[in-house]
Amino acid sequence: MSLHYFFFILLSVLAVASAIVTIATKHPIRSAIALVVHFFMLAGLYLTLSAQFVAVMQILVYAGAIMVLVVFVIMLLNLGKDQSLEKKITFNNFGGIVLAGTFGLAVIYAFINLHPEPTSFPNHNVNFTTVQAIGRSLFTNYIVQFEAIGLLLTAAIIGAVLLAKRKLM
Repeated sequence: MSLHYFFFILLSVLAVASAIVTIATKHPIRSAIALVVHFFMLAGLYLTLSAQFVAVMQILVYAGAIMVLVVFVIMLLNLGKDQSLEKKITFNNFGGIVLAGTFGLAVIYAFINLHPEPTSFPNHNVNFTTVQAIGRSLFTNYIVQFEAIGLLLTAAIIGAVLLAKRKLM
């Protein structure tokens, strides 16, 4: 087993584990910290795939800016003690458990049928080798999507402020 493949598997397992902790924990700050760990694991996965620029942007944008926004919204909402920690099992919860179990079995089946060791990672010849090429593509081919994401983030911030303001009144 090559070192490259070992790091890919290790980072994949840690990414899945941190995602599970993000979903499973009840404390919002612990969940946000687990999400930051998940973002770092994803950046490591990008590095194993030779996507250095995407890895750095993952850390700067998601682990930095977006997580500051998430923690800001958590603090703005001023979540108190959990009143409804006792949840009853409903049909939706049972369906979610069955769906998660089916997905888990599919993942296990995929790992069982996986070849023991790949010969090498695919070597893609992508034209996004420089920041200038990525920027040119982003602001020419994908300008509508870029602007839509900006509007979506602005609407999310306004919604968080309105929710926090409503609680104060």
